[in-house]
Amino acid sequence: MQIWVDADACPNVIKEVLFRAAERTEVMVTLVANQIIRTPPSRFLRTLRVEAGFDVADNEIVKRVETGDLVITADIPLAAEVIEKGGVALNPRGERYTTDTIRERLNMRDFMDTMRASGVQTGGPPALNQRDRQQFANELDKWLVQAKKS
Repeated sequence: MQIWVDADACPNVIKEVLFRAAERTEVMVTLVANQIIRTPPSRFLRTLRVEAGFDVADNEIVKRVETGDLVITADIPLAAEVIEKGGVALNPRGERYTTDTIRERLNMRDFMDTMRASGVQTGGPPALNQRDRQQFANELDKWLVQAKKS
């Protein structure tokens, strides 16, 4: 079991939580991005740099993820593909996507895309706050405990 991170858009505070968790639990964390990502020295952290382009990092994660792996992403289509492959998807705000919730999230994403395409200003998500970081850490810990039992 390992953790894959859609690192281009992952907030630094979430990466720091992941770095500490990797050391504490000795679980491999791989950050996938189309740019250089700096990590502290650790045998449990690695980076995978991919070419720039639409969904290149996402496609690489989907190609490599295995059943039970955890993927950190806010990208709803990527989360759907991860779940389809038997992985677990968690967003940086601590929302764990499931087979029950991912369809609803995909529909909402498509609806918002349609709204933006028609000229409606929808704005982005609010800034990550302390509650979000705590929720993420809690969900990460749940996955780590479950992964150690497997």
